[in-house]
Amino acid sequence: MGFREIPGQERAKALLQQALRSGRIAHAYLFAGPEGSGRQDTAIAFAQAVLCERGGDDACGECLSCRKVSHGNHPDLHVIEPDGASVKIEQIRELQRELSYRTAGAGYKVYIIKSAESMTVQAANSLLKFLEEPPSPVVAILIAPGAQAVLPTILSRSQLVPFVPGDRERMEALLTAEGKPRMLARAAVHLASGPAAARALTEENWFAEIRNVVIQLGKENSSRFPGSLLTAQQQVIKTNLSEHVDTLLNLFALWYRDMIYAMTGRHDRMVFADQAEFIAKHAWSRTIEAWAGAMESALAAARRIKAHVPPQLALEQFLVNVREG
Repeated sequence: MGFREIPGQERAKALLQQALRSGRIAHAYLFAGPEGSGRQDTAIAFAQAVLCERGGDDACGECLSCRKVSHGNHPDLHVIEPDGASVKIEQIRELQRELSYRTAGAGYKVYIIKSAESMTVQAANSLLKFLEEPPSPVVAILIAPGAQAVLPTILSRSQLVPFVPGDRERMEALLTAEGKPRMLARAAVHLASGPAAARALTEENWFAEIRNVVIQLGKENSSRFPGSLLTAQQQVIKTNLSEHVDTLLNLFALWYRDMIYAMTGRHDRMVFADQAEFIAKHAWSRTIEAWAGAMESALAAARRIKAHVPPQLALEQFLVNVREG
């Protein structure tokens, strides 16, 4: 993926491409911005450009190095994700061991730490020592929701690359131009971290199934609470969709937000636009504050799953809470 494929974020891309053109690549960057702003896609694009055999201010996408990055198997690109709820010191130590070896070629090694704000204190302190004395040449890319989400000492040793909220309309237009179903594209751009991740979601059969289940549960739970629990059991918990309950809950938050949009006349912003008639009819059955509470219940249930609460328990408690809510 090249910078040209990432919609928006012109300031961030200009800063990174200037570093590539000048050859003044910093040893650490902090990509700070909200979910959906394209931080992860930009991190991969920057890493690919840094590792590209042809040089320049963007990846060529054709050389062996670029192809390896695209396929996720470049030996000099390391991506660290939280182990459970946090990035742990053992992961940082393993990364340091990996980076102590010689590069596959004569160029850089790059590592990306997703959800850098989730690092334990021990992991952050270990990374700090690594940033102070980095093996050369190494480029670190830390991804966090904001500059204040990481230790000040880490921030002071990184070049800040700010990201603004993603232009979801542009991403949706990009995906629909590629032939992706509009309603799936609209939902995906609200859940994914950028166009590549949104595209991948729309190509998963389970994503379309999950969206349909949310619509069914949303309708049933507005009138038939026992029916919604049975549907959750039969169509989610006892199927392969049980692996994606967190996505279902995040979609539920968007369903309830659409209720608020219907009440406030912002129909053009609805994610479940194909259900506009039902939503408009039922939106006034609760107050805006009640729908906002239902949104928070859905998001809280998704967070509980990340904290290792069984998905079935989180989903069933959520359905009970919003019905009684």
